[in-house]
Amino acid sequence: MNYIFTFLILISIICAIINNRLDVAIDEMLKSATRAVQISFSLIGIMAFWLGIVKIAQNSGLMELFSKLVKKPLVFLMPDLKENPNALSNVALNISANALGLSNAATPFGIKAMDNMQEKNPNKNVATNSMCMFLAINTAGFQIVPAVVIAILSANGMSNPTQIILPTLIVTTIAFVSAIFFAKILEGRFE
Repeated sequence: MNYIFTFLILISIICAIINNRLDVAIDEMLKSATRAVQISFSLIGIMAFWLGIVKIAQNSGLMELFSKLVKKPLVFLMPDLKENPNALSNVALNISANALGLSNAATPFGIKAMDNMQEKNPNKNVATNSMCMFLAINTAGFQIVPAVVIAILSANGMSNPTQIILPTLIVTTIAFVSAIFFAKILEGRFE
């Protein structure tokens, strides 16, 4: 990634020099860097709020309740998890946090779930079907409330940032169902 960004910056500078607009390019780079820092700081508040909500949900047992609701469908999708309750709980918590648009809160659960699945994996060099399904589900990024995106839009001055909730729900649902469909189709072909 560093090479890609370095390449893009160098190309921009070269194009600016060729077009005799280096001063404009440097000014825009500095403005963009300042704006990036401002957006990052505005995200701190929304992330603190949502992470606090997740912590309250965890302490009150609401996350456990939600994860119990998704455990049965998860066992259907990933039968290996029936014998691995730790992985099943972490997968359920990961999906729950992702559904609330809290990818930062979901990441530790996802890493722990993969570690739990790898412990029970008979062939440590090959991912299990459950690991592949979990990766597909995570990549699809199903979200009910895209909290981080709403925060970014709000930080950039959008008057109604919540208007993206319905389109996001539709698109992520389609991606989620497609990921499950293709993972199920392909799971038997590459064993």
